[in-house]
Amino acid sequence: MPVCWRILVSTLQKGGIKMSEVEVGVVSDFFAHPVVAGIELTAGLKVGDTIHISGHTTDMEFAVDSMQIDNKKVTEAKAGDAIGIKVSDRVRRGDKVYKVA
Repeated sequence: MPVCWRILVSTLQKGGIKMSEVEVGVVSDFFAHPVVAGIELTAGLKVGDTIHISGHTTDMEFAVDSMQIDNKKVTEAKAGDAIGIKVSDRVRRGDKVYKVA
């Protein structure tokens, strides 16, 4: 499926401001110690971007403080990269990752 079909996923109403979300990846793994999500990216992502991770029992939104590729800190990643980011709680394989615009 072309990326353009996945670009606009949903519109949220938050505090009177409409915010759109763009799907940027899917959770591929979870590590409990430290609490880290492995994410396969389908679009670019940078440190400082706000993301929303959503799934059957998952719903969290936060700014990306840091990310790693192959245990090396990076400030940005592109589609096709497998990244690791710290998360505040458990996420599950298959959870969708959205960038909040």
